[in-house]
Amino acid sequence: MQLKTRDIFLINAAYIATKIRAACADLLPIVVVIAFFQFIIIRKPLPNLDDILLGTGLVVIGLSMFIEGLEKALFPLGEGMAHALSRKGSLFWLLLFSFALGFSTTVAEPALIAIANEAANIAIAGGLIEDTARTRNAYSMGLRLTVAFSVGFAILLGVMRILRNWPLHYLIIGGYCLVMVLTLFAPEEIIGIAYDAGGVTTSTITVPLVTALGVGLATVIRGRNPLTDGFGMIAFASLLPMMFVMGYGLVIF
Repeated sequence: MQLKTRDIFLINAAYIATKIRAACADLLPIVVVIAFFQFIIIRKPLPNLDDILLGTGLVVIGLSMFIEGLEKALFPLGEGMAHALSRKGSLFWLLLFSFALGFSTTVAEPALIAIANEAANIAIAGGLIEDTARTRNAYSMGLRLTVAFSVGFAILLGVMRILRNWPLHYLIIGGYCLVMVLTLFAPEEIIGIAYDAGGVTTSTITVPLVTALGVGLATVIRGRNPLTDGFGMIAFASLLPMMFVMGYGLVIF
């Protein structure tokens, strides 16, 4: 019994060590760049070295655990949902799930909340909206809901593209042409926020779930290639928020 327990412990320890080594390899370029500029260019010792080393170790552990969680939970979950909904044969439930997935994973995104709050503060400082808590919260929440709705619609559009076999490049090129046109008419105060909103939507939860959903659909649907048809929905999730936020600015300002 002791030998069996020892063998299991050694196997698990070797597996964990492999994951930690992989995380260290991923962080190595960042460490090299920081060390080069700190010791060769700036030529000063790092302040709070103990805290930095401790934080780096926590990052390595957290990154290895996060990647393991993606492989064990989020990717299988997204692909499993795509398979189950496809076999159910209901387009309505598939599209509803796609929209709800994009909306729910975006509306609570910490980066989006931070940008929306900062945008509200800047709008108040610039005299664009009233300096009241109610106005600030309404503007911030309206921005968050607009971005979340746009991501939900983007995932829905990506699913429709896979189902209908629409060419991805036509949709992307057309979308960016529309963004350029909207930029000409949108208020200056919202353009920068709109362009930034396209980046904060691709979070650590949204990306693996949406990617797994697309790959799962392309795997199940006959005539679709997971490599060529399963990817591309993240591009929609970055593109549509720019359009929707500029439209939000046209309404608000």
